[in-house]
Amino acid sequence: MARPQPTTFDKVKTVAENRRARYDYAIDEKFEAGIALTGTEVKSLRFGEGTIAESYADVQDGEVWLINANIPEFSHGNRFNHEARRPRKLLLHAREINKMRGAVERKGMTLVPLSVYFNSRGKAKVELALAKGKKQHDKRASEKARDWKREQGRLLRDRG
Repeated sequence: MARPQPTTFDKVKTVAENRRARYDYAIDEKFEAGIALTGTEVKSLRFGEGTIAESYADVQDGEVWLINANIPEFSHGNRFNHEARRPRKLLLHAREINKMRGAVERKGMTLVPLSVYFNSRGKAKVELALAKGKKQHDKRASEKARDWKREQGRLLRDRG
């Protein structure tokens, strides 16, 4: 029997975070995916380099690919250094891939990477989310709610 998937991910070292994604998208469901990397890519990530701000994931031929993620070339890499913005394969279970493909095709959702990190076992992982794009009025409403929460915290702190 398969090991149950954890609901929270054990992030030991966060390398890159897509903070804009939570503002631009309504996050529905999160997945943890492994990344197929070369040696110099892992070394660059361990040095804390890499961005996923403009990246997204796509389901093609039963596989999920991370597209437009930037992992800069390793400074001490030799002629076998990697290409910075190449598409990288994400490692997921087949049922997770099918779930993603169905949501993207039928519901018009997007696969957005939220963060790249190393877990407790030292493996590079991507936190991937099924998300729906927010309209401008949705963004304003969520910003208003966030500001109100902050103001409530201030009022409670000043009172007590």
